[in-house]
Parts: sequence; structure tokens; C-alpha cells
Amino acid sequence: MQRLRAGDEDAAAEVFHRYAQRLIGLARTRLDHLVRQKMDPEEVVQSVYKSFFVRFADGQYDLKTWDSLWALLTRITVRKCGHRIEYFRAACRDVRHEAAPPAADDSTSSWEAIARDPTPAEAAMLADTVEQLMRLLDGRDRDIVSLTLQGLPSPAVSAQVGCSERTVRRVLDQVKKWLQRHEAGDAQDTS
Repeated sequence: MQRLRAGDEDAAAEVFHRYAQRLIGLARTRLDHLVRQKMDPEEVVQSVYKSFFVRFADGQYDLKTWDSLWALLTRITVRKCGHRIEYFRAACRDVRHEAAPPAADDSTSSWEAIARDPTPAEAAMLADTVEQLMRLLDGRDRDIVSLTLQGLPSPAVSAQVGCSERTVRRVLDQVKKWLQRHEAGDAQDTS
């Protein structure tokens, strides 16, 4: 541990080789197959080692034995896997909702391309819907929706508008409910 704290590269290599395969196996068991399609367990372990080495060099960890090092690395791995699962299951990028690619025996004429430009009628309908929605919202909520439509993530929207991320999510949930009612034909007030 003293060699490692002193920045000895051989000691760092020993730590890496001693635990890498077991940490990869741990990450593989923690990430379901859908998340593993987006992030390889080896990437998680690389992130674990990066976090560990930076913090260890800063003196944030006081490790005495190999067992305490193993316990720390497993804890970091489990937490990083949990964060990756949360990230890839967030509403806007939930891997459980992704469309499966067409089967190899499907002809290209049997499925429609997913990404296509809207027709003029669809674009006009979208513009009308957004305009109706914006008229119903107050200033802050209008800003939240506008920034979200521009592609900003919730943390950036909350920082720019000056509210919490929870408020941003609440407003967007209300907008989603309004859009669902609007689609059903009986749009009401957003509150």
C-alpha cells in the first residue's frame, strides 16, 4: 500500500491484475443484458480503477490490507453499476423501450424506417399542439418546456431556469399527461 501511495506503477499494475477479472465478473452480474449492450463491464471496471487511483493518491482512502482494498473496489463497482443502470433506465433513454432491430429474414419492405422527416401535415399539427401547450403554461413552466424541446437535459434546464431538477421533472410529467389527454381528444388545463 505504501508503494501504491507513492505512485509506484508496478504496485498499481499489481492491483489491476490482481482484481480486474473478478471485478469484471462482478460488473457483468450486476448489469442486465440490455444495459450490457450499451456499456461493457470492462468499461465499468476502468472507471472503478480511475476513481480509486485518483482518490487513493489524494489520500481519501486509508487501506491497510488487500482485503480492505478488495472490499473498497467491490463497493465502488457495485455503485458504478447502479449508476449506469439508473442512467440507461432514465425515461428518455430507457433501454427497455428500445425497438428491436428487424430479424435477419425480414425483408426491408416489411418495416418502416424509424427515423424519417415528418410530413408537412404532421409538422403543422406538432406546431399547433406546442403552441396550445405554451399558451397554457406560466413563464417558468414555459421556459422549462422550451429548453427541454431544445434538447437540454434536466440538470441544465434546472440550472438555467433556477429551480430543482424535481420541479423540471414534475412540469414535464404534467406536460406529458396533458399531451396524452390532448391526443385522446379532451385536452384540459395543465394543472
